[in-house]
This record gives sequence, C-alpha cells and structure tokens, in this order.
Amino acid sequence: MAVYLTKEKKEEIFKEYGGSEKNTGSTEAQIALFTYRIKMLSEHLQRNKKDHSCRRTLLSLVGKRKSLLQYLMKKDIQKYRDLIQKLGIRK
Repeated sequence: MAVYLTKEKKEEIFKEYGGSEKNTGSTEAQIALFTYRIKMLSEHLQRNKKDHSCRRTLLSLVGKRKSLLQYLMKKDIQKYRDLIQKLGIRK
C-alpha cells in the first residue's frame, strides 16, 4: 500500500461504510476505499503529470470502482443512491 493510506485510515473508512473495521469485504466499504485512493492519486497526478505508472493504476481503480458500483446498483438501488450521494460521485 502507499504511504498515504495508513492502517488507521483504512479502518476508519471500513468502519464508516462497512459497519465495522473488520468488515473489509462489503461492497460499500470497497467502493469508499477505491474512491479515497482515486482522490489521492488524482491529486498526485496534478503535481506529477508524467507519472504514467500512477496514471495506469488510477485507471484500473476507476474501472474496478465502476464494476462494483454496477453490481451494487443491480443488487440494491437504494444503497447505491445513498452511497454515491454520500461519497459525492457523480453518476
């Protein structure tokens, strides 16, 4: 993991979106974690425009988040709507 993502920060994200810090497999918690990582990588790429490996990682995270969001939308539309509103994802 990268330096910006500490164990405490991950536990905080999982506790807020997954219900407990041990619930790392919930779809909502994974989407929230990917969103946090995407935000940090976007800030990094604004400062370092030629970091192509970081750009590739960012694009793969966006794809993973998109597929998880589609899964959540099919599974429970209300949780999906609440989550994108809470995270500030436009969709």
